[in-house]
Amino acid sequence: MLFVVEGEKSVLEGLSAFASQVELLACLDAFYPQIPSQFHSKTFSVTSKELEHISELKTPNKCIAIFKRPVRALLSNCFTIVLDGIQDPGNMGTILRLADWFGVKQVVCSKDTVDCYNSKVIQSSMGAIYRIPVHYTDLASYLTQTPQQKYGAMLNGTNYKKIDYPKDGILIMGNEGKGVRSEIEALIDIPVTIPRFGEAESLNVATATAILLAEIIQ
Repeated sequence: MLFVVEGEKSVLEGLSAFASQVELLACLDAFYPQIPSQFHSKTFSVTSKELEHISELKTPNKCIAIFKRPVRALLSNCFTIVLDGIQDPGNMGTILRLADWFGVKQVVCSKDTVDCYNSKVIQSSMGAIYRIPVHYTDLASYLTQTPQQKYGAMLNGTNYKKIDYPKDGILIMGNEGKGVRSEIEALIDIPVTIPRFGEAESLNVATATAILLAEIIQ
């Protein structure tokens, strides 16, 4: 399977990180000198008008690249973020960027979580898509089989600051509107809560992930 990357910075990062996965590039003549020579045979020159036709952006950048999706092994004994039904591409991309910032080794997703190679996810991940392995699987089966301590972000749980987190735990974040589904909630060892001091009904899932990771990863 393939995925598309747009924008000068994202494309150049992809060429560096996924060199063996490059299928083809399309760019304006002005951008061609920035393409490393080993990719010239896969690079096609296009006009601004042609770029507009193939781009998903309202204002196209100077280059588009197509990569093969990498095959990555599921890791064990490392800190893992689990996403249960995350739907918004912006949230997904931000969570990948957070994982990259905090040194998280992988993200494991339910099969109904938004595709990590969605163009909006790629853009909002700011290059993290190249560095953070993302796996899609049956979460109930995955969580049942792993012995790692499982923490779930819930509205009613233990204050997240009053917990000693292991270095290889699992943090489970739920759907933007429905939270963690009941079958996954049943597999959580310790529900954790970010205390509320105002009147907001809930936190954005990416914001909550940032707050929790800042406490967990130390």
